[in-house]
Amino acid sequence: MIILYTLALLVCFVLLARIVDLFFIASLDKISHDLRLSSDAAGATLMAIGSSAPELFVALFSVLKPGDHQAIGIGSIVGSAIFNLLVIVGAAALVRKARLTWQPMVRDLFFYTLAVVLLVWFIWDGRFTLTEAIVFLGIYIFYVIAVVYWKKVLPYNDLSFDEREEQDCAEKGVLNIFDRLLCRIFPDKKHYYRVFLLSIFIIAGLSWALVELAVVISYILNIPEAIIALTVLAIGTSVPDLISSMIVARQGRGDMAVSNAIGSNIFDILVGLGLPLAIFVLMSNEAISTGGDISRSAIILFGSVVLLIVWLLLSRWRIGKITGVVFLGIYFLYVLSEILMP
Repeated sequence: MIILYTLALLVCFVLLARIVDLFFIASLDKISHDLRLSSDAAGATLMAIGSSAPELFVALFSVLKPGDHQAIGIGSIVGSAIFNLLVIVGAAALVRKARLTWQPMVRDLFFYTLAVVLLVWFIWDGRFTLTEAIVFLGIYIFYVIAVVYWKKVLPYNDLSFDEREEQDCAEKGVLNIFDRLLCRIFPDKKHYYRVFLLSIFIIAGLSWALVELAVVISYILNIPEAIIALTVLAIGTSVPDLISSMIVARQGRGDMAVSNAIGSNIFDILVGLGLPLAIFVLMSNEAISTGGDISRSAIILFGSVVLLIVWLLLSRWRIGKITGVVFLGIYFLYVLSEILMP
C-alpha cells in the first residue's frame, strides 16, 4: 500500500507543477496586465501567489483538517523556505556564475530576514497566536508597498521575465499524458479568468490530497507528520521553482533566479503561514502548537539566511560553483539530520 500512496503523492506533485506552470501563472500574468500592475508589483503579489499556491493551500488544508495536523502546513512552509534558499540558490549558482543586482536584493533580504527572525521568535514558545499571524500579514503589506516604491529609493534595471509566448495545446503539441489530460480539462487560455478560477479549484483539490496522503504515509511509516512535511512535501512543492530557476540561470539571469527564490520565501512565511494561522485561530479561538522538529528547522533556516547574507557581502554579490557546492551540501546534511535525528 505504501507504494500506491507514494505514487499518488508523485502524481499530485506533477499535476501541481504542470497546472501552476502552464495555466495558473499564465492567467495571473494576463490579469496583472488587465490591472496595469508594474512588473515589480505583479511579482510581489500575483506572481508570488502563483509560484507559492501549492504551499499556501497545503498549509490552509492542514490547519482546517480535523485533528492535530497543523504541523504539516507549518512544516511544509519552513521546509520549502529552506529548500528554496539552499537548493534553488545553490543550483542557480552551480549552473552559471552570476553577479546579483544588489538594490532589490537588499530590500528582499531585509524583509526576508525580518520574517525569519519573527518566525523563530513566534515558534520558540511552541505556539502561534492570532496577533502573530496578523503581524505576518501586516509585514507583507509593507513589503508590497516597498516593492512598488523601491526604484525611487535605489534605481535599478527591471528583473522581470521576458514576455512568454502563449500557445494553445494544439499549437505546441503535447508530449506527456499529464499535459494531454490538462489540455482537455482547461478552457482556451484566451478565457484566462475561467482558467484562473479552474486552476484555483484544482490546485486546492490536489493540495488537500497531499495533506491526506502525508497523514497516511506518516502513520504507515511511523514517522512524525512534521518530518514528512519538512522534507517530502517541501521538496515536492518546490521542484517546479527549482526547474524554472535553473532555466533562467542558464540563460545568464542568475540574479532573477535568486530574487524569485527569496521573494517566494517571503510570501510563503508571511502569507502562506499568516493567512491559514489567522483563519484557524479565529475559527477555533485557540493558538496553534508547533513541535520541536519545526523549531529546529526554523533555527536552521535562520542560519541559512545569515550564511547567504555574509556570503553575498564577502563575494561582492557574486555567486558561482563554490556557492552551489556549499549550499547544496548544507541542504543534504539538513535532510540527513531530519531523517536520522529522533
